[in-house]
Amino acid sequence: MNERQGDEQDRFRDPLVSLYELAAEDIYVVCPRCGHRAVNSPQPDDSRWVASWPRRLTCPACAYSASWSPRGSEVSSWNGPVDPFFHLPLWLRAQCCGGHTLWAFNRTHLDILSGYIGARLRERGPAPGGMTLVARLPNWLKAANNRDELLRVISRLSASID
Repeated sequence: MNERQGDEQDRFRDPLVSLYELAAEDIYVVCPRCGHRAVNSPQPDDSRWVASWPRRLTCPACAYSASWSPRGSEVSSWNGPVDPFFHLPLWLRAQCCGGHTLWAFNRTHLDILSGYIGARLRERGPAPGGMTLVARLPNWLKAANNRDELLRVISRLSASID
């Protein structure tokens, strides 16, 4: 392998996505009935705002299903390792790095985290219209001394999807 290829593998460029954009894909959650992996799927409508799209929760293990749509006081909540719509624990979450919780909505989210954490050179780039997912990462996730543990945890979480 030449030196140039090694440089590219150690480089991460911010894909300029937000957490809201990641929610335009399926979100993996813990089924409230059986504890297996359930899928929170978006049901796109005329609204351009992903957070207001109706959602459908289904569990292939026990056939549990539920619906969510933005009504009155029922709003989405975007803090931490819970699904912002049904308020269920995320399937892709784990304790690491001295008690912190690493979490992701789906494989795309994990791939972004893995790319960022594994890179020696991290380029954020311009963030038009707001801060990106990468710009909002906490310091413990950015720390080089947590890199190995975080990559092991991400690998384990990724394997739990298959």
